[in-house]
Amino acid sequence: MDTKAMTCVIIGASHGGVNCAFNLRKEGWEGAIILYDADSHLPYHRPPLSKTFLTSDDAIEKHSLKAAESYDKAGIALRLGEKVATIDREAKTITTASGTSQPYDKLVLATGARPFVPPIAGLAQAANVHVLRTAEGVLGIREALKAKPRQAVIIGGGYIGLEIAASLRKLGLDVTVLEREARLLPRVTSPEMSTFFAELHAANGTTIACSKNVSKITTDAVHCADGSTYAADLIIVGVGIRVNTELATAAGLKTTNGIVVNEQTQTNDPDVYALGDCTLHHSKHYNRPVRLESVQNAVDQAKVTAASICGKEACYDSIPWFWSDQYDAKLQMVGLSEGYTQVILRDEPGEGLKKSAWYFKGDELLAVDAVNNAKAYVLGTKFIKDRISVNKENLANTELPLKPGNLV
Repeated sequence: MDTKAMTCVIIGASHGGVNCAFNLRKEGWEGAIILYDADSHLPYHRPPLSKTFLTSDDAIEKHSLKAAESYDKAGIALRLGEKVATIDREAKTITTASGTSQPYDKLVLATGARPFVPPIAGLAQAANVHVLRTAEGVLGIREALKAKPRQAVIIGGGYIGLEIAASLRKLGLDVTVLEREARLLPRVTSPEMSTFFAELHAANGTTIACSKNVSKITTDAVHCADGSTYAADLIIVGVGIRVNTELATAAGLKTTNGIVVNEQTQTNDPDVYALGDCTLHHSKHYNRPVRLESVQNAVDQAKVTAASICGKEACYDSIPWFWSDQYDAKLQMVGLSEGYTQVILRDEPGEGLKKSAWYFKGDELLAVDAVNNAKAYVLGTKFIKDRISVNKENLANTELPLKPGNLV
């Protein structure tokens, strides 16, 4: 395919969009590549936002995905601080909020997601409320930290909320996490692992309060529907996201819980592709539609997208993996535990904090959560990917070392 006179427009310059742009060059795309993003910062790594970047004085440029000169060298045009407002699929153009139009031959949507801000009374008026998703949000929190707040309340007990809690505790703040559900991380892990994280945070001085439905925010407190009140001079909201599908929907692309794509990350328009957090794809391994919020998914889909656009055979069929760092616990997760019927827990004897949770549906291993246990993560990945049957009795016996020969 001769691409010299063609233009590929990519909307969204986070991990997926940037990796797609550079992979296009690797796959032989010779035409123009134009990368749009409403964020004015040079594209940056997202995982450090709730961890090292939050607790440091670093400029966001220290966490850039690529140096500015890398884009110039690869012939990738950055249009930062420009929000794309509409897509005209018939004319094959996009138009920015400022009214500038850009034709395309191939279009990639890497629009990601935005934080969900719940309709809590007083939230919009409170000057001490912050939302973490972008560098701008974290810079706002860092600015607030200069006033030396003492009591922080985090609304939302998901991984982001817990990572922020750990970071703020390291800075010496009194931290309370309020979770609406009966336990932490109810959608993504077992009750046993929820208990582990609750105990980990409690041991590090964080207050965890579940079954707390926040009803009102005032100048110096967070109020819950059960009448409880938590003093706060810093409030951070982390209760989930909303997928950015509006552009796709308005353009007539198929969307449900994300932009629907096939194995090549192609939408129902053969010249429009989508990747990353905003997409819904059919997982061949789990045989169901899946939408993933992870760097791994965005980067892997970017490779497939670039190859497909360049006319090469490519198929997205990766096993999902995720990670989270909290205090001295490094959590590595592989697979999807949804629908599990049994969980087997291992605490490796005599090795300090080193544990794993193995999720099964019948005899099929669905997922593994590994805490400070790279071996469990690596073995779990292989067993899930290759659909190897696990000897559950041996797995549960912690007197047997965790190695392949003991698990089959």
